[in-house]
Amino acid sequence: MSRQTKIVATLGPATTSPESLRAIVDAGVDVVRMNLSHGDHDEHRGRAEALHQAAQDAGRVVGMLCDLQGPKIRVERFADGPAELEEGAGFFLDPELGGDAGSAEGVGVAYAGLPDDVAPGDILLLADGLIRLRVERIQGTRIHTTVLVGGTLSDRKGINRLGGGLSVRALTDKDRVDIKLAAELEADYVAVSFPRDGADIDEARSLLRDAGGHGGIVAKIERHEAVDALAEIMEAADAVMIARGDLAVEIGDAELPGVQKRIMRMARERDCVVITATQMMQSMVDNPMPTRAEVLDVANAVLDGTDAVMLSEETAMGQFPAETVAAMARVCVGAETYADETRPMAGLAPGVHFDRIDEAIAKTAITTANSLGAKAIAAMTESGATAMWMSRIGTDIPIYALSEQPRTRRKVTLYRGVNPISFDPMQREHDAVNREAVAELQSRNAVSGDDLVVITKGDLAGVRGGTNALKVVRVNEIL
Repeated sequence: MSRQTKIVATLGPATTSPESLRAIVDAGVDVVRMNLSHGDHDEHRGRAEALHQAAQDAGRVVGMLCDLQGPKIRVERFADGPAELEEGAGFFLDPELGGDAGSAEGVGVAYAGLPDDVAPGDILLLADGLIRLRVERIQGTRIHTTVLVGGTLSDRKGINRLGGGLSVRALTDKDRVDIKLAAELEADYVAVSFPRDGADIDEARSLLRDAGGHGGIVAKIERHEAVDALAEIMEAADAVMIARGDLAVEIGDAELPGVQKRIMRMARERDCVVITATQMMQSMVDNPMPTRAEVLDVANAVLDGTDAVMLSEETAMGQFPAETVAAMARVCVGAETYADETRPMAGLAPGVHFDRIDEAIAKTAITTANSLGAKAIAAMTESGATAMWMSRIGTDIPIYALSEQPRTRRKVTLYRGVNPISFDPMQREHDAVNREAVAELQSRNAVSGDDLVVITKGDLAGVRGGTNALKVVRVNEIL
């Protein structure tokens, strides 16, 4: 059984060398993530070049996602090393304090608007929620708090407000520069960190297009406000990422499982690709095998219909990056074996409405293939939209996106169950094109003999959004 769920892996020091990068490609990575929070532009350019070479050498199509840093609100630095915050003690946050003047009494903040965004009684969460402060009063720029849960606080740790409500917008000046880099690298996707609403996504897309980029926009769901604006964000974005670290800090651990399932359900209903991320196999940073809890976490995301699962520190900094990718791939395949028992959408919903002809063809093709027991679905596509719509409906039948556009082949690497194939037919007559498509699948041992193949394509080759035909053929009758 071929794997349907895609794997996104973050590049970093552990996957910088050509050998380590090739190893994770061979292990099954579908999309690599460039975390633009770390490293300089030349470093990212080198990794992008190495990725393209590794994918070419492996004979695989691998997509690229550039992840913007966003407005992560952080404390500044401490003068004499990390401070120990004691429960019940007072502690202040002050954006006008010197950048390296922190102490056990208080620390600077890299966000001037924080005093205007908080009020007495608010709970501030520092260091991914490990330290909790209650706001007592604000005097000028200084926020006086009481330590509710203490611990060691070191330089540049993050700050969240329980329940959200910080007014900072998603895109920073650094992000605007990094978007230009993403366009230069021909990134297939750009991820926006901490968006509040659809306007943040629209702004990122506009900046990317102005810079000459053609990638899709991924909205990282990690703020309370984003959860409240899910429908609007999904309408604006090409994909959403369930960024469970900061999201859990803002909404609370107890709310996270239900919100994760809600995001996945809404994404599939709204034809939005969904990525599940953060600590999926965290123990494999230091160990060659995942824990049983991690196996179940990945498997449950697969069974709930996620398009992709993502590795962060595991492949960026871990000791076993290739082994981690291989382990995640095994878990995905194992979970997909039971997908029929839990699949959220195995066919078209009653009363379904289509807005476009190509959407109707794509989704009907899946229902047809499921009903007939087809061996493969061949979607000839210019933009990848047909393959994306197909991937929204549950099926274990492989979907092959046949396209002559390298950009499209990389784009579909994020879609569940979709396999990119380079395809530029020699002839333009419809029956001849169908034969070439089936012959291409046969050459890859995807179909043979009496197998049925469902084919979708447009009457006019080279026209985006022009898919308007569906045909079912038998391999030994067409070849």
